[in-house]
Amino acid sequence: MKEEVALPDISRCISKFKQTFKHVAEAEFAKLLADATVTAYKKGEFVYEENSRVKGCYLLYSGIVKIFQTGNEGKEQIIRLGKEGDLFGFRSVIREEPACTSVETLADCILCHVPGRSLVEAITRSPAFANEMMQIACRELGDANRYIKDIAQKPVRARLAEILLLIAGDFGLEKDGALTLNLTRGDLSNFVGTATETLIRLLSEFKNERLIATRGRRIRLLDVDRLRLIAG
Repeated sequence: MKEEVALPDISRCISKFKQTFKHVAEAEFAKLLADATVTAYKKGEFVYEENSRVKGCYLLYSGIVKIFQTGNEGKEQIIRLGKEGDLFGFRSVIREEPACTSVETLADCILCHVPGRSLVEAITRSPAFANEMMQIACRELGDANRYIKDIAQKPVRARLAEILLLIAGDFGLEKDGALTLNLTRGDLSNFVGTATETLIRLLSEFKNERLIATRGRRIRLLDVDRLRLIAG
């Protein structure tokens, strides 16, 4: 069950999301969050599901989420992983259409839900906010285009190396070089865009080549330079 929690004060919100809204004045951000609600989600909960009606956008205050689509046979394709400070759900609000993705928590999360009307009003009222939203949308479109190209042109081995480096860049490494974020093999295969059996075989190959070391879900990067070469 979701648990209602107190809304963080505006200074904490601005500090958390300053990398997302770099040029938005504090007063505008305060207006945006005036009607926001903050909810705690447990690991494994859905924030919303594909084809549902989303009544607002979400700011990820803390935690990690996976954003994915489901194919005709029920197989997930992870589009991206959301980290602290990320914004999602806004396209469905702006276009007034059902959600094109599902969002599920990979850890306990705190999410700020901004009503759709507040989002649209902020875009209409503030050129700075509208520009930030446009930058976010363009960045996501660019990432999606690169992802489609990689799926179409790169071999699975290169995609796995690229995803491992992406996770390392977005979520960091432990002191021993292990990925801070430990995905299940199923989620990792869905992110790479291959079968779980193929992923496990490739991880074994990477281990034999001394590119990585594994222990359970834990993956330690041993040779980042060679992984970059494989990723292309």
